[in-house]
Amino acid sequence: QVQLVESGGGLVQPGESLRLSCTASGNIFSIDAWGWYRQAPGKQRELVAAINSGGTTNYRDSVKGRFTISSDSIKNMVYLQMSDMKPEDTAVYYCNADATIGSGGNYRRMYDFWGQGTQVTVSS
Repeated sequence: QVQLVESGGGLVQPGESLRLSCTASGNIFSIDAWGWYRQAPGKQRELVAAINSGGTTNYRDSVKGRFTISSDSIKNMVYLQMSDMKPEDTAVYYCNADATIGSGGNYRRMYDFWGQGTQVTVSS
């Protein structure tokens, strides 16, 4: 199937920038959609940004103009460039993917693969 691994989390001060990466591995034919989600203590997991195979992006209002999602179909990676970070951005960030898996003539669409999460803390 598919395994996702995030990297790039850490501690930053308000106003600084951070770049998250996520790499997919496994029996992958293609990644059809990517998403970045986050979950703060005591809150539900929320969508931060998403991008599909056609390059269409979607962002939650609170990060528009500050965060940018991008993907690399050859490397099977997705990135989240975060700038002008705020304390409210503090959360565990998770990578999510929908993928077509298989090889030869046998392929299957699979949904909602998740990474293990990476901690992002914004504090002065």
